[in-house]
Amino acid sequence: MLIDSHVNLHAPQFDEDREAVISRALASGVRLMVNISDKVSNFDKVRLVAQHPDIWCTVGTHPHEAKEDPDLAPETLIKLAGDPRVVGIGECGLDFHYDLSPRDVQAKVFRAHVAAARATGLPLVVHTREADEVMTQILEEEYAVGPFRLLMHCYTSGAELARRAAALGAWFSVSGIATFKAAEDVREVIREMPADRIIVETDCPYLAPVPYRGRRNEPAFLPHVLAKLAEIRGWDLAEAERRTEDAFFALFDRIPRP
Repeated sequence: MLIDSHVNLHAPQFDEDREAVISRALASGVRLMVNISDKVSNFDKVRLVAQHPDIWCTVGTHPHEAKEDPDLAPETLIKLAGDPRVVGIGECGLDFHYDLSPRDVQAKVFRAHVAAARATGLPLVVHTREADEVMTQILEEEYAVGPFRLLMHCYTSGAELARRAAALGAWFSVSGIATFKAAEDVREVIREMPADRIIVETDCPYLAPVPYRGRRNEPAFLPHVLAKLAEIRGWDLAEAERRTEDAFFALFDRIPRP
C-alpha cells in the first residue's frame, strides 16, 4: 500500500479538479492520504476533504500562520482533535527562513501544539526550517515534561537535529526534495534515519519530484518519492513499500489498518 502522509488537498490550487486529483492518486496505487491543516481557522475546509473515505486529516497551525492566533490554546486543538477523522496535531513548528510570523510567536504556538499532542496521544507533525538549534531545545525541553510522538515532516534540516530527534523516538518523512539533483545533503541524512521510522509524502501542491519538478505536485507522483527512497536506502521497491507502510500505521495509529 502506498500512503501519502502529507497532502494539502484543500489548497486553492486544487479547486478546479480536486476529485480528479484524488482519482489519479487512487489509480496510481496511493490508497491513503493525510490532509494537513495549515491553520486552525481553516480547519473546516481541511476537514471537508477528509470526508473522502481514503483521506484523513490533522488540526493545527503552520509557523507561517502563527501570528494569526498567537494565544492559541492547547484546549482548542484538543477539542478539534476529538473529530474521528483527525489523526494528528499540526503542521506546526518553526520556520526561520521566511520569518512570516515573529520567532517568539512561532515558538509559543509550537509549544501549544506539543501540549495538545501530549494530551491526545496523537502524533505531532513538525515543520522545521533553518531553526535547528531552537527546534532541538524546544523538543528536548518539552519531551522532558512528558513524552509525545512526533514526525519530522519533509525533513531537510541538519544531521544533528535529526540525530537528537531520533533519540526522542521521532519518525521522519521523505518528500520529492530527495529526488532533486542538488539535494545530496538531504539524501545523506536519509541514509542515517531509523529504518523503521521512515514514511513518504508529496507535500502537494508543492515540491513535485523529478521528473515533474516545476509542476503542481499531486499524490499520484508519490511512487517517484518511494523509488528514490528505495534507491537511497538500498531497498527494493517491495521492501520500501512494506517498511513505509508499517512505519505509517505505527505512527498514525488512529487510522484502522486494512
